[in-house]
Order: sequence, then C-alpha cells, then structure tokens
Amino acid sequence: MDNTDITYPINDKEDFIEFVRELYEVFKTNPEKWENNTIELFLEAMAAYAKDIQGYYDNTNQNIDANKASWQVFADILSGARIYE
Repeated sequence: MDNTDITYPINDKEDFIEFVRELYEVFKTNPEKWENNTIELFLEAMAAYAKDIQGYYDNTNQNIDANKASWQVFADILSGARIYE
C-alpha cells in the first residue's frame, strides 16, 4: 500500500479480516490518499480491478491465478480499488 504497509501475505480468513480493519484505519486517517474515496467510486474501481487483476499478477511476476478465489486475491482487489482508474 502507498502510505501504510498492511500485513502480507493474506493466508486465511483471520488475515483478511485484519487486512480489512487496517484498510479502514488507513482510509479514516488519510482519505485524500485514495483516488476512489466514495463508495460509488470504490465499488466501480473494485469491479474494474477484479476484471484486470490477472494482468497485475502477470506484470509483477506473481504466480497467482486470479480465477481461483483466495483471501489474498480478495485483499489485493480491495487494495487496488483504492487507486485504480
């Protein structure tokens, strides 16, 4: 993440829950750092990022298949939706 590192990797539901809590705290303290800082913009970006996330994994040489749902993929989608255009 750009201004606060959130614990990675996200291996299970508990990691994901902690990630979402930390993501919320980052938003509360720095909403201006988010490109998509309304629910409308965030949800629109989340859908677009979910569609394109395999390209992110491929471009960063991560051996992750976005077609296989995982807590990590869910966390990456939420994280990416903050700034995705």
